[in-house]
Amino acid sequence: MKPDRGAALLAAMLTVTLVATLASAAAWQQWRAIEVERSERVRVQASWLLTGALDWSRLILREDGLNGGADFLSEPWAVPLQESKLSSFLAGNNANAADEGKDLENAFLSGGITDQQGLLNVTNLILASGGINPSAHNAFAKLFESLGLPAQELNSLEQNLLSLKTNGQKTEVAIAPQRWAELANVGLSTHTLNALSPYATILPMATPLNLNTAPALAIQAGIPGLDSAGAQNLINHRTTSPFGNLADAQKWLGTLGTAVNSTDHGVSSQYFQVVGRLRWDNLVVQETSLVWRNGSQVSTLWRVRGPQGIPASLSTISP
Repeated sequence: MKPDRGAALLAAMLTVTLVATLASAAAWQQWRAIEVERSERVRVQASWLLTGALDWSRLILREDGLNGGADFLSEPWAVPLQESKLSSFLAGNNANAADEGKDLENAFLSGGITDQQGLLNVTNLILASGGINPSAHNAFAKLFESLGLPAQELNSLEQNLLSLKTNGQKTEVAIAPQRWAELANVGLSTHTLNALSPYATILPMATPLNLNTAPALAIQAGIPGLDSAGAQNLINHRTTSPFGNLADAQKWLGTLGTAVNSTDHGVSSQYFQVVGRLRWDNLVVQETSLVWRNGSQVSTLWRVRGPQGIPASLSTISP
């Protein structure tokens, strides 16, 4: 083979290699751009779908609020939504719905609404006029003891919250906590936060404990003199006969009913937490919202992406 032919063959091979490399790079860039665009489109669509789920939850709470009366765990708002295909919610009587159903074939929605007044409220620890609220302190102290949590953390929490109340921002704690995870900044460890999360919450204002929706440990802690057996008996009773008013609860409790008062206890609620979780192919999006129901108005106070302020799994949402 002549030298010029060998050089030409080598140049041709280098050219083919270069073209193949450039083509592969271009194909990879195009694939990556498509995947990024697809992921962004799915993310935006997921956000809109979860917004719709939140609006639907607010409508359910509004309709329930229009009926007035007590709030309890056999009402429609308290039934959690197990993971279900979104396409199953779409009517198939027109072409557009059918096309949307195909797009959402791999989309699954789950979530639920929880009564936040069925939990002990950290905000209750500090009186509006300043100072530590004795009844709230006793309730949390009893809960800490039941869970085997260090009492010094409760004392630290109270002192930090009291400092924020009396001194504003002139404390080591820069911002007053608004969501559950933020309590780590005011004296509670991660272990304590996780242990307390099924029984306590933090709300914008002091609230009474809803005896129709609270778990046994919260009821035991919230009613002075009540033991675990009494709390479980109360739950067994309300399952078939929810309390219509506070007087019903006081009557059923008998001698312990004198410890129940309208400031610390109730049978209806205004604050609810809505959790929506969308699983779409490999994407999982979860949003948590706190809503406030005031008569016929249901307002969203905050909405965050992720499981802030809720138990680790959606299974704990169910009553």
